[in-house]
Amino acid sequence: MGKKKKAKDKAETGDKAKKDAAAEPAPQEELTNKRYAQELKRLHVELVKLQEWVKYKGLKVCVVFEGRDGAGKGGAIKALTERVSPRVFRVVALPAPSDREKSQMYAQRYLPHLPAAGEVVIFDRSWYNRAGVERVMGFTPMEQVKRFLQMMPAFEKIMVESGIILLKYWLEVSMDEQTRRIEGRIHDGRKIWKLSPMDVLSYSRWYDYSRARDDMFAATDTAWAPWYVVNSNDKKRARLNIISHLLGHIQYKDAPREKVQLPKRQKSNGYKDPEYPYKHVPDVF
Repeated sequence: MGKKKKAKDKAETGDKAKKDAAAEPAPQEELTNKRYAQELKRLHVELVKLQEWVKYKGLKVCVVFEGRDGAGKGGAIKALTERVSPRVFRVVALPAPSDREKSQMYAQRYLPHLPAAGEVVIFDRSWYNRAGVERVMGFTPMEQVKRFLQMMPAFEKIMVESGIILLKYWLEVSMDEQTRRIEGRIHDGRKIWKLSPMDVLSYSRWYDYSRARDDMFAATDTAWAPWYVVNSNDKKRARLNIISHLLGHIQYKDAPREKVQLPKRQKSNGYKDPEYPYKHVPDVF
């Protein structure tokens, strides 16, 4: 009986190990710099196709990026826009509101920036400041925050019903990774501009931001304007995933385009370069 019990226990242990292994996600393939560059190049080609289709069909696209400080919003937006026209892909990153703007209806300062036909507008933080930083830092009374969350689904439904394609992304970063990135800003002369006194203060309020995020999702994750959460601990994967997701959620095709052929250059007709004392930039490199 003892041998049978041991065999049974061993079999059960083996079955449990198999189930646990099946439940664990498979390890991700290493994303080398070379592969990242290749995938980004491929996605950039598709983004240009999307851009031309947006212009051709007069689409109106609005993309919202939200997340904690250090979540990678700026890098994702840069990857999204670095190969397209700034006249079509327009980034909106509003400063703190002026005294006049504070006296306005809350959404009023955002309305002029919403897309017209043939535009993709990207908000680097948005009207959701009220649900996030304004709530956490005590800039707005909680009653106004609750009222904002109640009204926002209707506001976004009006946007969508007017023909705007609205995509909302929340970049989720872990506590340890956020610390690593923000500490990196302290000691990197290229990044010190990213670290404001407000960032330092808000860093200590991790769980206040978690509660604010949870309430925001509960109130504004709707069928017509859902939130898409991006694991941004790996910045490069996050950028590729966001671009790929965006391309998959906007229907587009190759826009009609005439074949380009360069004309012949004109003849000089006696023109000669002038002997002018140009002030040249020194060849330091």
